[in-house]
Amino acid sequence: MRRIVAGLFLFGISFGYVEAAVVIYLRALYEPLRQRLTPGRGPGDLFPLVDRDRMVAEAPETGRLLNVEVIREAATIVMLAAAAMLVAGERSLWLPAFSIAFGVWDISFYLFLKLWIDWPASLLTWDLLFLLPVPWASPVLAPVIVSLTIIGCGLAALYRPVYIQPRQWIGLILGGALVILSFTWDFRYLLAGNLPHPFAWWLFLAGELLSVGTFLHAAFRRPLLRR
Repeated sequence: MRRIVAGLFLFGISFGYVEAAVVIYLRALYEPLRQRLTPGRGPGDLFPLVDRDRMVAEAPETGRLLNVEVIREAATIVMLAAAAMLVAGERSLWLPAFSIAFGVWDISFYLFLKLWIDWPASLLTWDLLFLLPVPWASPVLAPVIVSLTIIGCGLAALYRPVYIQPRQWIGLILGGALVILSFTWDFRYLLAGNLPHPFAWWLFLAGELLSVGTFLHAAFRRPLLRR
């Protein structure tokens, strides 16, 4: 099991560095254009978002590059899942392994950004998390909490396999959906070029508590069996 955990952490950290490097390149590429279209915005501020049509009108090649970026995000998730499957081996360990790889990747990404470009300024700095299928946005603290949570749950499930009943899967899925909803709550408002509203912490924490509570209930309510 130590070999599996070590492999997941090594991959997650290395891939987090790759992700940070890509973002640094993208910011260097887009920042001059963003400054022209939204003058006065700080170099580390990702919001307000620039309207895609305005961006393409100013620099036509950005439309194709944005499409490439969306596909890259999807490929990133596939690579994390593939690495988890290869390292873990057993099918029952795939989801815990993916959770660990994803969480380590995400936290490493922020650590390397802080190291290289001193961003984010704080854990409450807003970040654009994903573009699929709509923009996800939140203070950095929120995805860090999610990553720490899934790393902890993934490690627990690797070392102590958990039998999750169908109704508990409903709780986990609903909790995850609430967290995702908190990230995408204001996506239309953000796409309209506005600054973010205060983050829906109430919705985020409801999803977190439901997910963690359901997992702990599954882990400790009965003798644990490997499926």
